Amino acid sequence: MDAVERAKQNLRLHAAEPLNGEPPPDRLAAFVTSQRDFYVRCHGAIPDLDDDHSVEIAGHVERPGSIGVADFKASFPEHRVTAVLQCAGNRRSELQVVAKTTGDPWGVGAIGCAEWTGVRLADILRSVGFEEAKARFVAFRGADEVEVEGHHAPFEISIAIEKAMHPDTLLAFAMNGEPLLPEHGAPLRLVVPGYAGVRSAKWLTRIEVRHRPSEAPMQAMDYKLFPPFVAKEEADWSTGLPIEAMPLNSAITTPDLAKPLPSGKLRLTGYAVAYGRTVARVDISINGGRSWQAAAIDRPAAGPWAGRSGRPTSSSRLAGTRSARAPWTRPARPSPPDQTTAGTSPGTCRRRGTGRPSRWNRPSRTDRSR
Repeated sequence: MDAVERAKQNLRLHAAEPLNGEPPPDRLAAFVTSQRDFYVRCHGAIPDLDDDHSVEIAGHVERPGSIGVADFKASFPEHRVTAVLQCAGNRRSELQVVAKTTGDPWGVGAIGCAEWTGVRLADILRSVGFEEAKARFVAFRGADEVEVEGHHAPFEISIAIEKAMHPDTLLAFAMNGEPLLPEHGAPLRLVVPGYAGVRSAKWLTRIEVRHRPSEAPMQAMDYKLFPPFVAKEEADWSTGLPIEAMPLNSAITTPDLAKPLPSGKLRLTGYAVAYGRTVARVDISINGGRSWQAAAIDRPAAGPWAGRSGRPTSSSRLAGTRSARAPWTRPARPSPPDQTTAGTSPGTCRRRGTGRPSRWNRPSRTDRSR
């Protein structure tokens, strides 16, 4: 079965070429997301690479050259990291309710948590002797061809050398103990915990140590932040801030808020994520923020980039799941659970904490959380 057929079988497809899809929200209930249920974000056609494909290492290094995937596995210690990856456009469909945006209308599913197996990028860079005085950034090129603002070029992004040298930044060849599927970057991809998914380049062909960020179109003219009054047509890409570290986020995953909901009690589950910190609390409102309740949360010890899961409590009328460590936001006067009433307005989720994914639960009537 090829990648498109797998996506049609398991995901809600936004596009087949390039392939983009996300799982139904209830598939995110598990703390670790399987490969089949992990969102797929491609910017071009999926390349077909040999299992022992070689990656060039160049730039400000003392020993440039190429290393095959088998050599990476044989020559460097294996390292595992449980980490969330999230598309920068996750939940874009909700933004489009406020104003028109470009890009696929992602729901809450352009996110997933997996155990990544690979080798530390820092070990590789040290082995080739990067020049510290000149090394400020590391660029990563993929085998996929992309089009950005009318420019055709290989996919290429860059990250700061400090993030590249972080012990949890990986060149990964496995996901949840299984070899990577082609749509997830086989045979070798970058995994940059805490950063937007676009920085975790797939199908690696080249690693370059640089003094300046990559000038490739994907880095220079896409995935940048601008003030809200700047339209895309007016944007000066040189002034935009690259989207890197991801912000605190939370969402309801069950029930599916894209479908009509029955009246009566419902159990809400969801995720919250804060990256590098721990979510300390998730509050949920089902009446537009007039009153709030704290959700029940589980906190598996999976590291600073992963998450926690939660369950409903018998004393709570709302339930949910959240992911990550994040500062927790608490209402000034939270209502006791038995005072929460159903509302017809969208529910709201407030969270504060510290950076791993977490799951939370609460029963209620219809409604949603942000």
